[in-house]
Amino acid sequence: MAKQRFQRILLAVDDTPCSLKAIEYAKEIVEEFRSSIALITVIPPTSPASYGADPLLGQQPIIVPEVSEVQQKSAEEYLNNLALDFTSASEVFVFTRIGSVREEILLAAHEWEAKLIILGSNGRTGFDHFISGSVSESVIRKAECPVLVVPGKCD
Repeated sequence: MAKQRFQRILLAVDDTPCSLKAIEYAKEIVEEFRSSIALITVIPPTSPASYGADPLLGQQPIIVPEVSEVQQKSAEEYLNNLALDFTSASEVFVFTRIGSVREEILLAAHEWEAKLIILGSNGRTGFDHFISGSVSESVIRKAECPVLVVPGKCD
């Protein structure tokens, strides 16, 4: 029964050093259980650029679609390269999403029927935590499966 418990692991990563420890933990768990793994990274929506826009003249900030495309392509390359490291996985899936990080992780976990979510934590505390919130904290609260949060304080 224990070997069946973690057959579908969702690993949420970004390209910061905070994710490195979570990736290492995921590799060990995948190797031990011969799990399927889904790698996900979420790109926050592109903020409108106010270059050349003057609200006094009624000009609205613009969204440059090329920025989103470049971010998405970069994220896909990162995940595809990372997927090569999971040689012991029975299957490797890659998800690149655009939207709220916490909501997209939870949605992917639900849709893919993950049995375990692994993600890193940047270790913010105090005012930084209050302002930015905690993705890992809200994933823990709303997830339908166990969540492994790997501390990886990075500055």
